[in-house]
Amino acid sequence: MISEETEKGKVAIKRALKALRKRHLVEEGAHAPAIDALSKPYATQSLEWKEKAEKLEMELQQCYKAQSRLSEQLVVVVDESRSSKTLVQEKEALITELQNNFYQASEENTQLKEELEEKTRAVDLLIAENQSLKSQLEDALAKLRAAETENKSLIDRWMLEKMKDAEKLNEANAMYEEMLLKLRAAGIGGIQQTAQKQADGIIRRTESGYLHFNDSPLSSLCKVTIQAHQGGCGSVAFQHNSDRLISGGQDRTVKIWDPHTGALISSLQGSVGSVLDLAVSNENRLAVAACSSNNLCVWDINGGRLKHTLTGNIDKVCSVDTSRVEAFTAASASLDHTIKIWDLNSGFCINTIMSESNCNSLAFVDRDTVCSGHVNGNLRLWDIRNGKCTSQVAAHTQVTSVCVSRSGNFILTSGKDNVHNLFDIRTLEVCGTFRAGGNQVVTRWGRPCFSPDGNFIAAGSSDGNIHVWSRVRDGAVTVLEGHSSAVLSCAWSERGTPLASADRNGNVYIWT
Repeated sequence: MISEETEKGKVAIKRALKALRKRHLVEEGAHAPAIDALSKPYATQSLEWKEKAEKLEMELQQCYKAQSRLSEQLVVVVDESRSSKTLVQEKEALITELQNNFYQASEENTQLKEELEEKTRAVDLLIAENQSLKSQLEDALAKLRAAETENKSLIDRWMLEKMKDAEKLNEANAMYEEMLLKLRAAGIGGIQQTAQKQADGIIRRTESGYLHFNDSPLSSLCKVTIQAHQGGCGSVAFQHNSDRLISGGQDRTVKIWDPHTGALISSLQGSVGSVLDLAVSNENRLAVAACSSNNLCVWDINGGRLKHTLTGNIDKVCSVDTSRVEAFTAASASLDHTIKIWDLNSGFCINTIMSESNCNSLAFVDRDTVCSGHVNGNLRLWDIRNGKCTSQVAAHTQVTSVCVSRSGNFILTSGKDNVHNLFDIRTLEVCGTFRAGGNQVVTRWGRPCFSPDGNFIAAGSSDGNIHVWSRVRDGAVTVLEGHSSAVLSCAWSERGTPLASADRNGNVYIWT
């Protein structure tokens, strides 16, 4: 049944197709004239369309070329876009980092603000306290000025009384010397010797520790003139118990002389600065020079070899002295406000003493004590073991030099006021005052001296003269003339004679 129906369907379809073909042919025949009429204008227009097609093809080619160029530009733009994108990402990262830094800085700023407020409050408090302290200080300064005025008045009165006492003591000493001369002339000198033997506390010749002081005749004649140094001779010193003379000068040398003939024995080299002061060790083995090069030079006198260069100061070393008891102990003063104690054997500084006022000159008093003269006019005693000032006294407006007598009983100070004061070392009281009309202190490092027996005091002057005062004869003065320039230093041989003096021209005079 199904196959029959299928066959019938196929047959029906074939019939329908035939009918459609016939109808198509009929319609095609009916529309043929119209199609021909329409095909003719298309033929004529095909040329125009061809030309248009060619133009369009050319335009298309140009479009392709433009597209190619645009593609290349697009590639460049894409690369630039990628680079810009990378840069933007970096900038964004940098912005993020800067934002973090900004937040951190903001936090730190806030913290600093808080701290600043605290500091401001503290400063305000300190300012208030400072104003209070300032007012208290002004009150204290007013009291201090009043006390200083009163103290100065008292010191002036005290110094006047001491000078009067010193004059009385000089008169008493002169009377005593005059009485001794009369007794000796009368042949009664044995009375004095008996009294000395019976006196308590006196060291006799037969006892240990006795020091014999040679009598010092008054020198008045220039025996030898030595042209010692170029530029000036700042210091002279005799070796202990010897007639050899040592000098130091601006030419940076230290020289040893025979004062009797003026012959040069040896020259010590090695200093890089001018020699301002000299000292000799108590055994005459070492010579020590204070130099303007901020150091000290130590020579072996016998060999002439520079043994040590003592450093540690930051300004000129203006004074030096050696211990009379210890063979290798020395003290020096510098313009850096220090006094230094040295071990000359090792070359090391043992102790450094700070002083509020610069020290112009110093000298050993005994094993453990040093005296010093200062710019502020004070004379001070120092314990070199602990560096403490044991006593002080006003001596001058400015102390230029200090010198200790060989007996250790007196300190001689010289000052800018052109006065030479003699102090009793036990009480630091003035027991003598020496001045002369023409005697003017040359510099703040002028060096006067005692005679070995302590009876005479010699001091140079800016006019080239040397004034020699008698300590025991009411300050009688003798003037030695000969120098053509200011006399800077004087030294007396421990043998009693001669006296040596050095001037600014570098000449050394030997007086007998």
